Amino acid sequence: MSSDMRGASAESLEALVAVLGDAVAGGADGLRVGEDLFAVAHLLASQPGLRRVVTEVSRSGSSKAGLVEQVLLGKVDTVSLALVAEAARRRWAGPRDLGYALEHLGVVAVVKAAERAGEADRLEDELFAFERLVTENPALRDALSDPARSAADKQGLLRGLLADKVSTGGMLLSQQSTSGAHRTVSVALDHYQKVVAGERERLVALVRVATPLEESESQRLADALSRQYQRPVHLNVVVDDTVIGGVRVEVGDDVIDGTVASRLDDARRRLAG
Repeated sequence: MSSDMRGASAESLEALVAVLGDAVAGGADGLRVGEDLFAVAHLLASQPGLRRVVTEVSRSGSSKAGLVEQVLLGKVDTVSLALVAEAARRRWAGPRDLGYALEHLGVVAVVKAAERAGEADRLEDELFAFERLVTENPALRDALSDPARSAADKQGLLRGLLADKVSTGGMLLSQQSTSGAHRTVSVALDHYQKVVAGERERLVALVRVATPLEESESQRLADALSRQYQRPVHLNVVVDDTVIGGVRVEVGDDVIDGTVASRLDDARRRLAG
């Protein structure tokens, strides 16, 4: 979502991320701010008239900020209100970009709250695990994408499914993935994981193995990848029965295939050549 923004929208989002970071560092409740920003993003999505007014280029920034404050006063946290008002003051390349930006900022707020609580690693693992759960269960995926089901119904389904299994931030992002600006839950979760990694200034490696890695093996692999890419690397490990020994690692567009099947294919090609 944010990577698709250009020009004025990209500049505005970058500035707002910095404002949000300062607010959370100063003691703001990141979870509350995230929840508020998701609610405002939903409001703008459901009220196109309001969205057009607060992104109209011909209106002054102070006028748009004043309207936002009038609509939201007493309904969101004061930090959230100040952030949305600041967003209304800024320029956006398209009317929908403001709502997209608020959802992105909401994710950032949740990430920063997790970092303050020492739960950022857990949040990354929860998002990946939930994405795998959705990917591997067509019935669940269909239920979460069914337009006939209300957002409240989908969120209730997730509460029943994930209660006591994920952190507060993990639950909030899982629920947001069903009703945000993204096409599907899987696309939303993939974006959220990229936001987490970006905010933590590290890469994410998708690791496919035939059997679960021991903790020491995971650490050695993470250390090796960190040295190679000169940045911290977080591992998302998938046990894949199509992998015949060895390990396959994907970091962005890079693929490191050390599986037995890959080595056999290489041998066959050399013999054929």
